[in-house]
Amino acid sequence: MITVHHLENSRSQRILWLLEELGVEYEIRTYRRDPKTMLAPAELKRIHPLGKSPIITDDAHTVAESGAIVEYLVSRYGGDALVPEAGTPERLRYTYWLHYAEGSAMPLLVMKLVFSKLGKPPVPAVIRPIGRLLANGARQKFLDPQLGLHLDYWESELRQHPWFAGDEFSAADIQMSFPLLAAESRADLAQRPNIKRVLQQIRDRPAYQRAIEKGGEFRL
Repeated sequence: MITVHHLENSRSQRILWLLEELGVEYEIRTYRRDPKTMLAPAELKRIHPLGKSPIITDDAHTVAESGAIVEYLVSRYGGDALVPEAGTPERLRYTYWLHYAEGSAMPLLVMKLVFSKLGKPPVPAVIRPIGRLLANGARQKFLDPQLGLHLDYWESELRQHPWFAGDEFSAADIQMSFPLLAAESRADLAQRPNIKRVLQQIRDRPAYQRAIEKGGEFRL
């Protein structure tokens, strides 16, 4: 039996969705964030030394990192599902987006979140003005231009294809869902109709809806 060690409001929501798409039986062990720090609880370190979610256990295997978990589950349980045929342009696109999600997209979005908190508690009140100045400078000079570059790239690619890998939905779309949802709350999508279209396509999938029911809604 697969166990998903699921941290509330985290990337592990994608793993629940993937398992729902594959129709694989699994159980959820839910962990709550520390209400002050919003960090994962210490007990996750009993499962994996880094104490980060997502983590799955399956028989004797413990697998961490979203991309590694996706590849493991699709390889072991997916058959021909959710992965384009080997040797096709779609397969190359699939592999690219599967790794791009965490390698290029999420670092920018996480940085934007971190800098947005520099002028707020728990940062000491006396240095919050400095924090806001630093955050505004980083946002204007680096984060917003870089994020805009990436969003324009997504929009261009999704203008040409219904999904990230091509015409068919794939596990790459599941992996990219977290950057898309994060961008929805942290960036301007008003002039990016194809990103918004894919977000709606994601929310319309019954397997996604079942995963949300079981694991909770994203709050980014």
